[in-house]
Amino acid sequence: MKMTKDDVEKIREEIAYRTGAYREELLENLKTARAQGDLSENFEYTMAKRANNQNNSRVQYLENLILQAEIIEDKSKEDEVGINKTVTIYIPEDDEEETYKVVTSIRGDATQGRISIDSPIGKALMYHKVGDSVMIQVNESYSYEAVIRKIEIIDNHNEDPIRQY
Repeated sequence: MKMTKDDVEKIREEIAYRTGAYREELLENLKTARAQGDLSENFEYTMAKRANNQNNSRVQYLENLILQAEIIEDKSKEDEVGINKTVTIYIPEDDEEETYKVVTSIRGDATQGRISIDSPIGKALMYHKVGDSVMIQVNESYSYEAVIRKIEIIDNHNEDPIRQY
């Protein structure tokens, strides 16, 4: 999976949190719930156990992401679409403008306006400039044209969360 150094650092921060203070909190909740008696009908115990298991699964998932990481750098010029840049495109077919932030796939979330560099839109837009017309190949039988209207560098990429699994 393609990631930037910032992505890996963000993952390491989450792992540190989840294996430190958060894990201690979850284990304390589990201990408290266990002390309430009969575990077969103890909802608090069941929920505490589930939360602890979910945390452990997330840590394992994040550690695997780092192991599989392909560290990349944004090689785009300042006036080109690149990682962590916001781009506004015009789609003549729909007579609409759309704005997206181009991110790595572990931060991608189209519902939040963050598109992955591995998505059809991301792939098509990378390294193009304002005024360029690009074809976005959605699948083998459908593509559409988009015109790049604006490219902005907004330095808030560390606020973009790592995608859940």
